[in-house]
Amino acid sequence: MTQKHIVIIGGGFGGLYAAQKLQGIDARITLIDKRNFHLFQPLLYQVATGVLSPADIASPLRGVLANQKNTTVLMGEVKDIDPDSKKIYVSGGEEIDYDYAIVATGVSHHYFGNDHWSQWAPGLKTVEDAINIRRRILDAFETAEKETDPEKRKALLTFVVIGGGPTGVELAGAIGELANHTLHDEFSNINTTEAEILLLEGFERILPPYAPDLSASATDALTKLGVTVKTGAIVTNIHDHVVTFRCGDRTEEVTAQTILWAAGVKASALGEILAKRADAPLDRVGRVMVSPDLSVPNHPSLFVIGDLAHYAHQDEGKPLPGVAPVAMQQGEFIAKLLKAQIRNLPLPQFRYVDRGSLAVIGRNAAVVDLRFMKLTGMPAWLIWTFLHIFYLVEFDNQLVVMVQWAFNYFTRKRGARIITTKYSQQVTIPEVSIPEVSTT
Repeated sequence: MTQKHIVIIGGGFGGLYAAQKLQGIDARITLIDKRNFHLFQPLLYQVATGVLSPADIASPLRGVLANQKNTTVLMGEVKDIDPDSKKIYVSGGEEIDYDYAIVATGVSHHYFGNDHWSQWAPGLKTVEDAINIRRRILDAFETAEKETDPEKRKALLTFVVIGGGPTGVELAGAIGELANHTLHDEFSNINTTEAEILLLEGFERILPPYAPDLSASATDALTKLGVTVKTGAIVTNIHDHVVTFRCGDRTEEVTAQTILWAAGVKASALGEILAKRADAPLDRVGRVMVSPDLSVPNHPSLFVIGDLAHYAHQDEGKPLPGVAPVAMQQGEFIAKLLKAQIRNLPLPQFRYVDRGSLAVIGRNAAVVDLRFMKLTGMPAWLIWTFLHIFYLVEFDNQLVVMVQWAFNYFTRKRGARIITTKYSQQVTIPEVSIPEVSTT
């Protein structure tokens, strides 16, 4: 019998876990990703704030899967999928036939119809995003050190984070740690503790999916780090370093050198492709509404997992959240399902097991909801720390991150605070005229 060919599109949590769990199966596995590495996205904010370097949270896909002789890794971008002919089209004109396809390409930033805001308020989804944000944050302090105009200096030392979910909370807390501890005493002309850090959230509390008491605890921890939390704040415009937002009947404006977006996501382009090619139903942000077995309706050999999947077959029809544990469990399930199909065994049923959620605010400050127990402060921070180290893909990354965190904990120093290149969106500062020096 001819070996089945399983193609996995995307090397994130869902795609990589599926590939790893398919080791040893009597089938050919091909993993396609436009990057050559798996990225541990939950720690991207630490790259963006100078705690870790990009390589600390990235693992080469070929290295991770090197021992799986039935697996081929291809670097390329999937441009189209034809479920009728079971073909996948990769950039460069390559065509790949499949028996089963798993789409796990995730999501990107969503500006709710205001994509032009992206130039002023970048989001955080990729390594490039993290390096760009790190450059903006550190460059703001460096430029403020040279600025003599009080108003311009104030704008340079103002940081606005839009979105009070885990990413926004973690970013705001990390900037607070940076300004109040790491950079303190390193500058001569500015007091970094005077930096204004503003966290805007449209709902009535930050971390809306968490219990109200955990949201309150997170707010208190952020306040201690110098972060001003504004809830019920709806952003209406972002332009030229000015954020306009509405709180009730009141409209406010804040001028800030650094504006960061953590307020929403939208599905990758493959969601639209599946809608056209496979008549896949999409939700309002473009995620594919999958069947109970994670397949695209009416296409039993085409599956969607991870952040791109809208799975609403448990918990009274409420879709599963776009978090790493969901993608991991879905990746493992698809591997079990395909093994069963190929071996003509009874098919398993997918059910997500929610083991809780957690978010970190800063040193010794985190919130953890384990369903049977809620924790804050140091105990929650320790759980967050060990879980994130445990889930890093490669041992050398685990070791490096553990050493970096230990160093940072005891010294409050951040070794990855480098500015590689300047970026163009800066508060306008008058140029200083330098007189020519006569050589005669």
